[in-house]
Amino acid sequence: MKTDNKKIREKELVVKSNTTNLSSIRDFVYATALEIGFSSEVVDNIILAVDEACTNIIKHAYKSFPEGEITIKLKYNNKKFTIVIIDHGIPFNPDTIPDPDLQKYYRQHRVGGLGMYLMKSLMDEVKYVSVPGKYNQVLLSKNLNTTH
Repeated sequence: MKTDNKKIREKELVVKSNTTNLSSIRDFVYATALEIGFSSEVVDNIILAVDEACTNIIKHAYKSFPEGEITIKLKYNNKKFTIVIIDHGIPFNPDTIPDPDLQKYYRQHRVGGLGMYLMKSLMDEVKYVSVPGKYNQVLLSKNLNTTH
C-alpha cells in the first residue's frame, strides 16, 4: 500500500490494562505494520517491542490494576512507523535502567527484566515522555527502509 510521504496516517486503540488485552494490541499493530510493507520478520520484532512496553505498563505503571487505560496510537507514512503507547500510571525514568550484562544474566538463569534492552535492540528509536500527574508516553519507531 502506497501512502503519501508527507501525509501521516493514524489509527488508535484503547484497552484496559489487563494482560488479556495484549493479544488485541498485537493484532492491531500487526495488521497495520504488514499493511504498510514491513516483512513478517520485522513485524514480529515490532510486536515483541510493543508487547514488552505494554507488559511493563501493566506490571509497573499500573501495578497490575486491571482498570487502567492504555492507548495505542499508530502513526505512519511511507518512511516511518511509530507506535505511541500512553498510560496514566506511575511515571518511569528509563535512564535508571542500566544496559544488562547478558553473560551474567544468562549465568544467573534470570527471567524477565530485559524489556528496555529488547525495545532498544528491536526498534530504530525508543523515546519516553512523562508528564507527572498527567500521562506517560512510550514512542517506538521503525523506519520502513530498514531490514533489521
